[in-house]
Amino acid sequence: MLAQVHSFVLEGIESIPCEVEIDVTDRGLTKTTIVGLPDMAIKELIERVRSAIINSGYPFPMTRMLVNLAPANIRKEGPNFDLSIAVGLLLAGQVIQTQRHKQFLFAGELALDGRLRPINGVINLAHHPENYNDQPM
Repeated sequence: MLAQVHSFVLEGIESIPCEVEIDVTDRGLTKTTIVGLPDMAIKELIERVRSAIINSGYPFPMTRMLVNLAPANIRKEGPNFDLSIAVGLLLAGQVIQTQRHKQFLFAGELALDGRLRPINGVINLAHHPENYNDQPM
């Protein structure tokens, strides 16, 4: 199943819309792949997201997962994508069965128990809302 969630990425001080796409399939070996120019912190975030989802009482899909962070030509850094990937996984696994997520941008670091931690760049996002006016939210 495919899910799409909206987030943002910082390029300098500019906040740029970022689409987080999650494809979960039961075909193939259990593996998680993150593409879209992620740094090492993003490649490791799946373990944080897994613990946060499980410790919050939700099932974590034990399937093949592909996470795409678009646009692919901008480097993605830091823990900003924890929350958007977690929401995307819950949507793709049909744990969340609503379309309300399309009205929001998701960004935040997750603690292992599921708590949300603050991130850098939220002020930049607030200063550039025009970047998100054309987003299908």
